[in-house]
Amino acid sequence: MAITDKIKQDEINSILWNACDTFRGVIDPSEYKNYILVFLFLKYISDIWRDHYEEYQKQYGDDDDRIRRKMERERFVLPKGASYYDIYEQREADNIGELINEALEAIEEHPANKAKLEGVFRNIDFNSEANLGKTKDRNRRLKNLINDFANPKLDLRPSRVSEDIIGNAYIYLIEKFASGAGKKAGEFFTPAQISKLVAKLAQPKPGDRICDPTCGSGSLLIEVANEVGSNNYSLFGQEVNGGTWALARMNMFLHSKDAARIEWCDTLNSPALVELDKLMKFNVVVANPPFSLDKWGAESAEKDTYNRFWRGVPPKTKGDFAFITHMIEIALPKEGRVVVIAPHGVLFRGASEGRIRQKLIEENLLDVVIGLPPNLFPSTSIPVAIFVFDKSREEGGVNKNCQDVLFIDGSNDFQNGKNQNELLDEHLEKIVRVYRERENVPKYSRVVSLEEIKENDFNLNIPRYVDTFEEEEEIDIAAVQQEIEQLEAELFEVRGKMAGYLKDLGIDG
Repeated sequence: MAITDKIKQDEINSILWNACDTFRGVIDPSEYKNYILVFLFLKYISDIWRDHYEEYQKQYGDDDDRIRRKMERERFVLPKGASYYDIYEQREADNIGELINEALEAIEEHPANKAKLEGVFRNIDFNSEANLGKTKDRNRRLKNLINDFANPKLDLRPSRVSEDIIGNAYIYLIEKFASGAGKKAGEFFTPAQISKLVAKLAQPKPGDRICDPTCGSGSLLIEVANEVGSNNYSLFGQEVNGGTWALARMNMFLHSKDAARIEWCDTLNSPALVELDKLMKFNVVVANPPFSLDKWGAESAEKDTYNRFWRGVPPKTKGDFAFITHMIEIALPKEGRVVVIAPHGVLFRGASEGRIRQKLIEENLLDVVIGLPPNLFPSTSIPVAIFVFDKSREEGGVNKNCQDVLFIDGSNDFQNGKNQNELLDEHLEKIVRVYRERENVPKYSRVVSLEEIKENDFNLNIPRYVDTFEEEEEIDIAAVQQEIEQLEAELFEVRGKMAGYLKDLGIDG
């Protein structure tokens, strides 16, 4: 029986989240997420292997060699002794951390897996004293983790649990880790509702090449892929953090996006998505880059191999426009779309950022500016903006005659949360509707000419263009004075009555 109802999804989520108790208080969530998520992936491929192995056993009995030859065609091949169940059998071993590392290395190095899995487990050390403690404590924690995944409800065989549920559980865990990781969360996670909004603004089409050059754990890329409405697309990502890159690769596999090309590299200084010594081009480029990144590589930007910074070099302490510039340069000429999340300072900061912003506007690439509420991210409480750049507005593109910018002020539409604010579906739908219809909505959105933006010195601060000022109701001073006098008279009367009651009771007023 397939488990697809919501209760079962919640149940799996809950079991997995409880497994994190093994590490809470010992290491930071931004670190222990790697151990939990690798184990989820290992359990998933082990259960698929076991399920298919048992099917072949029904045909071939105990002819292990013949079954294994058949199993060589699996998405992932598990060498003998390397499955979760082999690790479970050895859970009491004194060197269990070392044995887990060896099993993962055997899986990664198997010739059938190497193209997909090479390097995926290399950054995650189950025998790390620094992370997991000295031998006795480390062994106890790893044994607890192994036992948690032995829960019968975590039987992830495809005959029992749909792939969607496993992928959803993976993203659920990433989201939970982000809420506990504070500022480090921004390195690997974009909140689900913001990912959904970016995907709808990106409007990917069948056949598109889609790229996230700062892809973190890959959830934004997956959300954009899901927006296509078919499997006719190709996914590309780049991630600078090795552990997070590994999570992104596993995230793709758990969502059946095996063909996604996710590169481990520094996007700004050594991009790896390159063809014939030129940057690859994409129909859709989306990203939630690190905000105002310091030491991003400004010192070598003028000599950039790919000449990305011809509009100017952003300040060395703020890499926002470095990422935006890269994204625009890898969008297909005359048709590529770019959707990027950035801090509000990008709207109005001057100096080199102001000059880059001016050139982008003069090139007629900027399509939409959306202001969002504060405190939407676990990593920062500041309000953020979303920019949409559209290369079809270039000369020769189908939208070359669109010579204005839509401003949307969504900063007041959110639901207060305990730790952070949240965008509801109704807020997303409102933004997307106004965006698609390019509507002027009083106190919410306005289409602004490039001439007006020029008159404002290319400052994009939203209140300059969308007036959200609410006039206060005029106060009738005479009426207020009359009301005060009436209240005073009533108070005088009440005090008189109270004095009478006190007197009757023999109490001095």
